[in-house]
Amino acid sequence: MNRLSEETSPYLLQHADNPVHWHPWDPVALGLAREAEKPILLSIGYSACHWCHVMAHESFEDSDTAALMNRLYVNIKVDREERPDIDRIYQTAQQIFSGRAGGWPLTMFLTPDDHLPIFAGTYFPKTANYGMPSFRDVLVRVESYFRENRDDVHAAGQRIVAALDNMTAVEAGAPTAEFTRRPVDAARSQFGATFDNEHGGFGGAPKFPHATNLDLLLELWNRSTRSDTVDDGAKGMCLQSLQRMALGGLYDHLGGGFFRYSVDQRWEIPHFEKMLYDNAALLATYADAHAATGDPFHARVAAETADWIMHDMQGADGEYFATLDADSEGEEGKFYVWTPAEFDALLSPEEAVAAKRAYGLEGPANFEGHAWHLQVADDAYRAVFGSPDRTDNDTAGNAAGDVRSPLKGTPRNRAQARPDQAEHPADHAALLYGARTRLLSARNARVWPGRDEKAIVAWNGLAIAAMARASRQLDRPELAQSAAQAVDFIRDRLWIDGRLKSVYKDGRARFAGYLDDYVFLAAGLVELLQCRWRAADLEFALDLVEVVLTRFSDPAGGFFFVADDHEQLIHKPKPLADEALPSGNAVAALTLIELGHLLGEMRYIDAAEGTLRAALPDVERYPQAHATLLRGILQLLEPPELLVVRGAPDELGPWRDAAREYRPDRLCFFIPAEASDLPGLLAERRAGARPLAWLCRGTHCLAPIDDPEALRQALSGRQEPAP
Repeated sequence: MNRLSEETSPYLLQHADNPVHWHPWDPVALGLAREAEKPILLSIGYSACHWCHVMAHESFEDSDTAALMNRLYVNIKVDREERPDIDRIYQTAQQIFSGRAGGWPLTMFLTPDDHLPIFAGTYFPKTANYGMPSFRDVLVRVESYFRENRDDVHAAGQRIVAALDNMTAVEAGAPTAEFTRRPVDAARSQFGATFDNEHGGFGGAPKFPHATNLDLLLELWNRSTRSDTVDDGAKGMCLQSLQRMALGGLYDHLGGGFFRYSVDQRWEIPHFEKMLYDNAALLATYADAHAATGDPFHARVAAETADWIMHDMQGADGEYFATLDADSEGEEGKFYVWTPAEFDALLSPEEAVAAKRAYGLEGPANFEGHAWHLQVADDAYRAVFGSPDRTDNDTAGNAAGDVRSPLKGTPRNRAQARPDQAEHPADHAALLYGARTRLLSARNARVWPGRDEKAIVAWNGLAIAAMARASRQLDRPELAQSAAQAVDFIRDRLWIDGRLKSVYKDGRARFAGYLDDYVFLAAGLVELLQCRWRAADLEFALDLVEVVLTRFSDPAGGFFFVADDHEQLIHKPKPLADEALPSGNAVAALTLIELGHLLGEMRYIDAAEGTLRAALPDVERYPQAHATLLRGILQLLEPPELLVVRGAPDELGPWRDAAREYRPDRLCFFIPAEASDLPGLLAERRAGARPLAWLCRGTHCLAPIDDPEALRQALSGRQEPAP
């Protein structure tokens, strides 16, 4: 065993018995490299990463390769989910080296004293292949070059650091720039130019969901409905993408939830890992699409994704886990794929015929030439997705035979397809429902992919926000309850002495919280407060925001990824663009705007404006990469609509119904009459003998409204706020 055996990360523990003398990134390893004057081999990955597993089997488990690594380097393993600060820095350095996107595993070679990049790559094969040199050859050549060219190595590394620092520098003149719709309109145009009109989504293979882009497009359509020209094209791009993704192989048609990305342009074959953050983002988008259109298809996908999160990814203490692996039994996708013979053995002849036709098993094998990954034919999707009505717990348990997940001993209670006489022939839908139930039960008996049971605060924050949003849009209060359990877990286990820890695993809260941890959680709390009012949640959100403002702020505007007392690395990132996760600076700006208007706290709004102003040059250069920041700019140009209703909880139902629609620029808070000690402007929203509503846009508010129908008329625009 090497030093990784003392870690809690499932990814690091996967390498604990390698013959490589692995270290975690810590003072011991860094000190050893400095004292021995050995370069550092830094390997970054995560537990669900398929190519990380491949490189581990080929090289890190090979004794000869390990001996070479041990002789030439101090070898450090990093879980990119635990240390996104390190990963972010060296991923960007790799992109500067290579001129193309990086990925995992990330293989970096660093100087022993100041940790400057020497050379970078991703996966290297054991023997020369794929147009790449062998990993052993790379090991020898990099170490030799370092020994013979130290001055050149140091100078080149300093240039990389200078390039990194230049990326976060605020341009002169940015503080005085004016906000306009110009970058928003430019992004809209770029989305249209790269949209795949046949398959949905943007660009070619590999194809990612890009939920932040879809969210912006749906918001642009919604805002346009209140103007002279309705942007149906923006709506069409979003909805077509959502439909094609959910009908294709990106979606898990038996268990619910989405895989990471599609390796082809048609959304047919995914990379099979399932990430909490992808599913949180898509859950929110599908729930919004249902609210915007009323289409039960989107509601069904959102409901099944939420159920997957609760039943397969939520721990007994309320926390949400990180990932499901792409591999099982050493093979990618083995858990998810089928053969026609398996359908014949498990299903009745009638069910087998219907299921093969619906899920694509009548055509050629689409996975490695011998198996079928399920997707839904266009003409079968109504039967597969079935009735828009949610199946209650008793019905689901009885119909599915109380199907249980081996990862968690609770009924899966999927909102599965049921006969619907109005939509399709009842017998066909019933056959598919029975087939799906039996296939899921049989799949549960297979060897499951590994589950990474780290609780990452940032990803939990995204899931909390999505579950709360879906709870409102789908009218499912149990989703808000699930989110509240996650909030309580984080507050109890990871909020320590007024600061967040980032990761929890095996009873240990570790690593100082990053910007994403604070702002994603604060955003989740704002969403959850719109489902159910808990004064402690508002207090927690304000505490998080205060830490962000005091510890993460860049005096030039915006926020660094790490706090001012964080471990000193070669660079201090300041993320602006959306990547796999939305930009932390963008989420900070949106959350500060929302809380600023809720409380009348101009300090928050000023900080949001400073963030967006500092980001404006980048946004104008690459608008399509900054969808979430563009949403923040829209909120500054047109302040959000704010609704606060006070009253007895059992009297608030009609008021909620009056406000229930898709309006991404509207915040709705329903506060019990007995709530006291409310902060800021909320203290002026005093409860009366009957419910009262206050409706504002920016600093313009209506007189208090005492009737739900009057509120409905005001929300529809038939009564304008006055100064």
